[in-house]
Amino acid sequence: MSSEPVYKRVLLKASGEALMGSQGFGIDVAVADRIASDIAEARQMGVEVGVVVGGGNIFRGVAVASKGGDRVTGDHMGMLGTVINALALATSLRKLNIDTVVLSAISMPELCESFSQRATLYHLSMGRVVIFAGGTGNPFFTTDSAAALRAAEMGAEAIFKGTQVDGIYSADPKKDPFATRFDRLTHQEVLDKGLAVMDVAAVALARENSIPIIVFSIHEKGGFAEILTGGGLKTIVSDN
Repeated sequence: MSSEPVYKRVLLKASGEALMGSQGFGIDVAVADRIASDIAEARQMGVEVGVVVGGGNIFRGVAVASKGGDRVTGDHMGMLGTVINALALATSLRKLNIDTVVLSAISMPELCESFSQRATLYHLSMGRVVIFAGGTGNPFFTTDSAAALRAAEMGAEAIFKGTQVDGIYSADPKKDPFATRFDRLTHQEVLDKGLAVMDVAAVALARENSIPIIVFSIHEKGGFAEILTGGGLKTIVSDN
């Protein structure tokens, strides 16, 4: 393991559920602060960081569709949930004096800037953490797909997928004690095995743009920086 980061520009994907902590709903400020401290540690190493955060702790669009409601409206509600989370995480980062900007795929200028690739690259060049809100701005696409899309647009060298466990398993290790953990996979193997790390569209988009996906536990304090320097427990999805 080196003290120098392996990647210089990355996209961190954090689930909305991660922000809940042990709560059943909403945002645990202590957890948001801890994730912010991990991002700050990466910034101090000179790594440029973009962040996509999900909205499952606030609302899931598919919940509306499952009860006979309109999926498009449900997804729009879910996008608003990601904006709430992005603003919360930005607040935690600013408490640490980390210059941060929220770019939303849905225009809401009173709350945050609108997303564009040009704005993204400008803010990264100024040393800011860029948090992407509003998913892709379109219904029927998950925040995993948004993460892969934004990673490609910002020229990220890797997608860091923070999950509830320390890598990709053949099954949910919390439910199956015989689940096998993988250290390394190709994008195609993830698709062929139907491994539920990211949705099919996200994995395919990452593969097409030759972006590795690194899956790790977002609950380990300092884990993000450790993996950035080549250490820590993780699964690397890469075709190289």
